[in-house]
Amino acid sequence: MSRIGKKPVAIPTGVTANIADGVLSVKGPKGELSMPLSSEVTYSLEDGQLSVKPINDTKRSRSFWGMQRTLVQNLIDGVTQGYSKTLQITGVGYRAASQGKTLKLQLGYSHDIDFAIPEGITIQTPEPTTVNISGIDKQKVGQVAAEIRRWRRPEPYKGKGIKYAGEFIFRKEGKKK
Repeated sequence: MSRIGKKPVAIPTGVTANIADGVLSVKGPKGELSMPLSSEVTYSLEDGQLSVKPINDTKRSRSFWGMQRTLVQNLIDGVTQGYSKTLQITGVGYRAASQGKTLKLQLGYSHDIDFAIPEGITIQTPEPTTVNISGIDKQKVGQVAAEIRRWRRPEPYKGKGIKYAGEFIFRKEGKKK
């Protein structure tokens, strides 16, 4: 039995959920999101709650149960609060600047990197060494943060590179004479 899957997802006031044609669509104050429904579980919408149950007792259905419930919860959290990630840039001369629909990164390469900001994502740079990524789709926010981080991963000797806020970089000792 899935402990996560057993709990129904509460739908707050101001949020509407609709199940039609194998798609769950959720509309709230921040926007609208939708996801295709899995055939391994059943979805029921009643009394301001959406519950997810496995269709049968197979291992595959039970493994989809908790995941699908979490995906539904992510949709509802996204349209009510939204998601955000913060990246920190460390290194001499490393900086970022948001210019319209592009993020300009200077990361020690011979050229600047122009990262095109996808639709539905907002990127702000309050400081040249801080990048705030926000949006209503949790997967898209995490993917954009990972793509930006991929340009210069933090290295273990001096800690230079792009890291998530709060991320611990294991440091190594340099060569000894």
